[in-house]
Amino acid sequence: MDGTETETAAGGDTETGTAAGGDTETGTAAGGDTETDTAQARESSPSATTAAPSATDPTSAAPTTPTDRHPHHPRAHTTTPAPALGDRPAKGRPPQRPPEPRGGLLMGRPFGVPVYVAPSWFLVAALITWVFGGQLERVLPELGAARYLVSLFFAVAFYASVLVHELAHTVAALRFKLPVRRIQLQFFGGVSEIEKEAETPGREFWLAFVGPLLSLVLAGLFYLALQPVEPGTVPGVLLAGLMISNLIVAIFNLLPGLPLDGGRMLRAVVWKITGKPMSGTVAAAWVGRALAVSVLIGLPLLTQSGALGESAEDSVGMDTVLDALLAAILAAIIWTGAGNSLRMARLREHLPELRARTLTRRAVPVESRTPLSEALRRANDAGARALVVVDAHGDPLALVREAAIVGVPEHRRPWVAVSDLAQDLTDGMRVSAELAGEDLLDALRAAPATEYLVVEETGEIYGVLSAADVERAFVKAMARPS
Repeated sequence: MDGTETETAAGGDTETGTAAGGDTETGTAAGGDTETDTAQARESSPSATTAAPSATDPTSAAPTTPTDRHPHHPRAHTTTPAPALGDRPAKGRPPQRPPEPRGGLLMGRPFGVPVYVAPSWFLVAALITWVFGGQLERVLPELGAARYLVSLFFAVAFYASVLVHELAHTVAALRFKLPVRRIQLQFFGGVSEIEKEAETPGREFWLAFVGPLLSLVLAGLFYLALQPVEPGTVPGVLLAGLMISNLIVAIFNLLPGLPLDGGRMLRAVVWKITGKPMSGTVAAAWVGRALAVSVLIGLPLLTQSGALGESAEDSVGMDTVLDALLAAILAAIIWTGAGNSLRMARLREHLPELRARTLTRRAVPVESRTPLSEALRRANDAGARALVVVDAHGDPLALVREAAIVGVPEHRRPWVAVSDLAQDLTDGMRVSAELAGEDLLDALRAAPATEYLVVEETGEIYGVLSAADVERAFVKAMARPS
């Protein structure tokens, strides 16, 4: 689910997504659902899940031939000749870590996870206050204008229930050692942004199920609290409203289609039966799209038929327009979430193909005072495409930036030392040759740079990894069919 994100509108849902530097998100409206892709997230309303793909076919990646400064280090060979170092500028940019999302007003950090209230929540709170206030006018006319205070209290209490739904997803994720970036309460519910995907279908199932389960528990608690309360009173109306709303959230999020929690549960079941996470995602996503169409068509028809408690004569005019608008919004959220889940699942499917060892360029070690022309001659003779500045003992000090090399005119290269074009190595610019997939992308996002020194577990130089090569490989992998 990175990042990764899960949303539940008016309920809970989970989504997970991981991309070459981003995160994904899931939404669940009027209920909760769970989805996990690479950066997982959960929300209380229709939720969508996105998974991070893998990217890179060793045979199709940009020409990269790793090497070490030691003569006996084995070389990797490419099937296409690599351009000589200095012939062309590097293209692309390193995977950048996006600014940490804030998501609105920070309300607290339960279990160490920040909880934000998005600006859109205030809009829906006002809408709930207005609609519920109109209902209170018929049930408790003696309240007068005070009914809107009661309605506002109901809106806050309802979203507190949504927060409990999301916290259930969060606690389960933390229990399974899955990092949670944040919880956000927004227009159609809540979102728990879970950054990793569950490792097994069983964990995926429970991660999704705990949200609707907590909503059912809350509905039961409000029902028990309602028993000793006199009907037709303010406490009675509030408890009944909270009981019904939590029941709706639970039922809605249990619908078996992504990005809802029920869709995550269906995905887990298909994953368990077939042994293929992608098969589960495809099945749950198409069921989710079918649900979106059903909501778009069925919700207005149910309202017009009077099945939701109003006669067809009462459901006309502005109410009909509002019902159709609500159905369209819910359908769009579900349809979009299902599509995002498919894209993120494909991303995660290809992500393991990104390997530092495969993408690393062969490098030659040079001392800091070596003229650029001489360094390039050595690199071209060795078939290398990178330069590493080393000290007298052969320990790496800096990397010569390819873009800087291209910027030096050929007639000036004998007079420019490689140290003038080098970037000093930092801890984040040293990556292991064993890194692959999401771990590789995380390492690059943690320390954005144009080149990285790739080292063996023994500390020996393996070569230089260009962020541009990683980006090209990632895009190439995403373009391949699953």
